[in-house]
Amino acid sequence: MAYKLWYWPTIQGRGEFVRLALEAAGIEYEDCARGEDGEERLIADMEARKGRAPFAPPYLETDGLVIAQVADILLYLGDRHDLVPSAAADRYWIHQIQLTVTDLVAEVHNVHHPVDMRAYYHDQKPEAARAAKQFRDGRMPKFLGWFEEALTANPGDWLIDDRWTCADTSLFQIVEGLRYMFPRRMAAIEGDYLRLIRLHDQVAQLPGIQAYLKSDRRLAFNREGIFRHYPELDGE
Repeated sequence: MAYKLWYWPTIQGRGEFVRLALEAAGIEYEDCARGEDGEERLIADMEARKGRAPFAPPYLETDGLVIAQVADILLYLGDRHDLVPSAAADRYWIHQIQLTVTDLVAEVHNVHHPVDMRAYYHDQKPEAARAAKQFRDGRMPKFLGWFEEALTANPGDWLIDDRWTCADTSLFQIVEGLRYMFPRRMAAIEGDYLRLIRLHDQVAQLPGIQAYLKSDRRLAFNREGIFRHYPELDGE
């Protein structure tokens, strides 16, 4: 039975990290909020859930089980579909990388909503400009440098062993997102993270990812998602 993935229908957002793993592995799933009245359908589904309910999308539904939070979903998919190593130390290492991706995504969102996440970007532009400079100059190199170093821990071409994991597809999305959000900054510093860029390119060549990127299932980045491009926030 295909998985049911619940997420907002018009953005990549956090749901994209789940989609990429599913697409790379060729795992069948239904993107439940895509289609007519998708957002209303998602909200209604969330409101109907009680008890062990997800706090927010994305969440994955299968055989009566509902799993929320990107890192938790990917941990489940990795275990169930053999997408992570069998050794416990290696599995938790991959999960640690995924949780660090989660930290980075939260900081990315805070760049354009540094004061109030419920307020519009244009209501906090001066604060966002300061947050963007701090992120570009300090936090981006710190995160990307850590991911680059993580890639030296394995002698192969991937984060672990000789095959891709969910963390590899997540790092692909990080590079894609930062290139969209900060094209000038990424162009200036990508040469410092050659292993990470090579990993991005390897993920892009996976057959499932190639097909996905060419399909209409892959939404374009936009100013409603997490990675948002405002030229005034970019810089070298």
